[in-house]
Amino acid sequence: MAGRPIYNPASFKNVSVDGNVIGFSFEFKAQYYRSFTLSILRDIQLKVDGEEVKREDICITVNGDTFTLDECKTVVDPEYRWEFGEYATVTVKKEGGLAAGKHTIEGKQIIAPSYMPFQIEAPCNIEFEIK
Repeated sequence: MAGRPIYNPASFKNVSVDGNVIGFSFEFKAQYYRSFTLSILRDIQLKVDGEEVKREDICITVNGDTFTLDECKTVVDPEYRWEFGEYATVTVKKEGGLAAGKHTIEGKQIIAPSYMPFQIEAPCNIEFEIK
């Protein structure tokens, strides 16, 4: 079962630094009913073409600055609020990126608002294409 739309299907692309493809990125929407600081983001879990992505290979960019998932725990600055319905850019380190063609991604955002006795998980799957 697919969750609410989380991905911008047109945003999937390989990422190059100094001419070397170091991974891929895509735009990911916040799925909470309101904006939140990155400190309540507990995890982004991804599986691409059936292969699990390691947590340490995932970074998120909000308002022009990039953070690892572990760094997010300490980001309480309101400048880095992830606004409801807005896209953040997720970058995955993967030497050589993804091959051109169709791929599938299974993703899950996990947040832990301080006033909730449990974590909230928002799953979503999509097929996308790298050109």
